[in-house]
Amino acid sequence: MIDLVLFAGRILLVALLYVFLYSAMKTGIGLVRGQRRDAAIWSIDVEKGTKALRGLHVDILGPVVVGRSPSSDIVINEPFVSATHARFTLQGPALVLEDLGSTNGTLVNGHPIGQPVTLRDGDEVQVGDAIMRVSRR
Repeated sequence: MIDLVLFAGRILLVALLYVFLYSAMKTGIGLVRGQRRDAAIWSIDVEKGTKALRGLHVDILGPVVVGRSPSSDIVINEPFVSATHARFTLQGPALVLEDLGSTNGTLVNGHPIGQPVTLRDGDEVQVGDAIMRVSRR
């Protein structure tokens, strides 16, 4: 009789474990879907630059560093570009561009920036000779 009670207890424990894992998974998926629906999706398209860069499309899911360093997310191999030149970051639904103390500066719509700038859909960012356009979908 005790074996039957222990077996039923094990079955009940496994069933409760599956219910718990299923509800945790559904909650996690719901949170991810909710964030994706509410947040704007930003992207960068390189319009002018070296042949290797032209046509490059990058969806921004986190910080994106632009620079000459091979560890940068967007590598612009030009002498006027600093190793880590600029950084795109998401702050809520907004996209912010920050110059990282580069020697030759970063331009937004033809104007140099000295502090972080909130970008708008269609803004043009110039780093060295590369021109990138940001867009929001």
